[in-house]
Amino acid sequence: MSTIPLTKRGADQLRDELQRLKLVERPLVIHAIAEARAQGDLSENAEYDAAKEKQAFIEGRIAELESKLSAAQIIDPKAVDADGRIVFGATVDLEDLDSGDKVTYQIVGDDEADLEHGLISVSSPIARALIGKFEGDVAAVQAPSGVREYEIITVRYE
Repeated sequence: MSTIPLTKRGADQLRDELQRLKLVERPLVIHAIAEARAQGDLSENAEYDAAKEKQAFIEGRIAELESKLSAAQIIDPKAVDADGRIVFGATVDLEDLDSGDKVTYQIVGDDEADLEHGLISVSSPIARALIGKFEGDVAAVQAPSGVREYEIITVRYE
């Protein structure tokens, strides 16, 4: 199994979700199944079917999170010494050369990506175009509307 890159913050979020599923969600669904079972005939019991379906989802998500965390390579962006080069965990300020718009992104793992919060997946087209570049470089990104060019204004490790 290959490693899964995660920032320290992303790993903490996955651990928190795992704890919530194990300590809160799992006991609730077990209780719901017991209550539905107590109602008698299970063949036409919608509550029982819904609770069993939810239990299957929770157990699947727990297994998925445990697998990801066991294969995680946790990277603390503050500890990265890349000499100004864009690497996993770096935060970059970019300027779109066509529109002049400025954006800030942090390159994170697939599970922590959230564009609304400026977190882009390391496997996204823009992150792949940025990796290895330095401040002042121009990155060409293949977008659905054509090639977009971004000038790298600053690179930070925070």
